[in-house]
Amino acid sequence: MENASLHFQQKVRWHPLEIVFWLCTLLPFVVTPSYLSLASQIAITALFALSLDLILGYAGIVSLGHAAFFGVGAYTAGLLAKHYWAEPLTGLVLAAVLSGLVGYALSHVVVRFRHLALIMLTMGFGLLLHEAANSASALTGGADGLQGFKVPAVLGFKFDMFGRAAYAYSLVVLFLCFLVARRIIHSPFGLALRGIRENATRMPAIGAPSRAHLRKAYTIAAVLAGIAGALLTHTTSTVSLETLSFGRSADVLVILILGGAGRLYGGIIGAIIYMVARDQFSGANPQYWYFWIGLLLVAVVMFLPNGILGGIGALYKKSK
Repeated sequence: MENASLHFQQKVRWHPLEIVFWLCTLLPFVVTPSYLSLASQIAITALFALSLDLILGYAGIVSLGHAAFFGVGAYTAGLLAKHYWAEPLTGLVLAAVLSGLVGYALSHVVVRFRHLALIMLTMGFGLLLHEAANSASALTGGADGLQGFKVPAVLGFKFDMFGRAAYAYSLVVLFLCFLVARRIIHSPFGLALRGIRENATRMPAIGAPSRAHLRKAYTIAAVLAGIAGALLTHTTSTVSLETLSFGRSADVLVILILGGAGRLYGGIIGAIIYMVARDQFSGANPQYWYFWIGLLLVAVVMFLPNGILGGIGALYKKSK
């Protein structure tokens, strides 16, 4: 027991590189102030990728419909701002609650399947929710999206065209959610998730109920994805069907592959690389920028099969 306690204490301790990384996230305010709007989108995407990493990288649940929870959070925050009040923190909490409820309901079905059936099931859930939002145009705006509302400020800081408040807001929420995810991963529950990922049938023998743990992880991931969706709504003052699209689910999976699944920072690093590359490639070649993204993904998979962080970790071990 003492060894186990010492192990978790060591994992919880912050590495100096982690502190440096989070300090570096403040640099856009000084170094690239004209790109703060992009930086806020990166922070939101990073949170979305972090939510997927909890179920894919640590629990082994492959999902091609994770945008469903992102969209639920986005529409919840948008509908609240349009019809009731525009105070963003309330919308953030309500988006987290509703996304979590949807995730919990779906988790009872999802945890019963693995591999290809699981991929098709999650994709099907995502497509169904997308079509439901498209059909309910009176509520969601349909293909035109949810418009006609404005989120003016958060805690007195107004959202402006320069993106200062948007990035600060997104970064703070990302960091707080990261703290929660980090604590979960470096806990007995997180260790049990990794065991379930490796062998779900044997874990109940040592007192870890596989399906119950997977349901908890899936619900937590849905909550984080819903918060990310609400952040997007608050910082852009619009919601479109794209928040529920298959493309968004596929993009976040690509981001996780780039950064490295099951490595906590993989989704964040992947989001930075993907979003910056997309911005640069689309600016240089608006028609064929997906070609360069595909080329980048192929190169990473071929030469760094465990993602960029996985490759860095392997090089570090060889150098020791």
